[in-house]
Amino acid sequence: MAAPLSVTTKNLSGVFVSNKQLSDSTEDLLRLQGMPWYKRNIAKMFTVTLVTNHYTDDSGVEHIDMERKLTGGISGGSDNHTLDWQERDVNDPVFGLLHVKTHRLSPESIEEEFLKTGWTEDTIADGIIHTVVRNDPEESDDSYTWKSEQTWGFQLVNGERKQVRLAHLTSSSKKDGEQHVRVRVVYEYSGNNH
Repeated sequence: MAAPLSVTTKNLSGVFVSNKQLSDSTEDLLRLQGMPWYKRNIAKMFTVTLVTNHYTDDSGVEHIDMERKLTGGISGGSDNHTLDWQERDVNDPVFGLLHVKTHRLSPESIEEEFLKTGWTEDTIADGIIHTVVRNDPEESDDSYTWKSEQTWGFQLVNGERKQVRLAHLTSSSKKDGEQHVRVRVVYEYSGNNH
């Protein structure tokens, strides 16, 4: 379902379901983050639902808290962002220790062309959500060192307004050297989260 105009990057509260047919494959992205082949194949079987709560705290700082649910109601953990551009450590059950920072900014401020184009007028006016995530190779069991720069907002996909997340991953390992992958994931609006 298309996202209503009331749901914007300033009001992301709601339920969003990944649309695999409209999204790019995440196979290379997950491989270059060190996820083993068998886990990547399991991940392909699931549809991800994001139950999102977007709010501003008493100090005036924005927060976007998401609970991930997988097909069948299986918990996929949580993904919480404070939009103050302060790096925070997150212990991810799949990727180990991650360093994450998030804020809102104008798409023109992004250097990577893939991450800054295609947004709806309201997303450009309100600003995109910009996140940088990097793993900690000292704390990881794999040999990959990676950084993912992501932008979130709304785009017209086949004529319908959808939440879209764009990711540009830079990964390096002794086996693969430095590699880049760009991925678009499209989410359908499924209603409010109340």
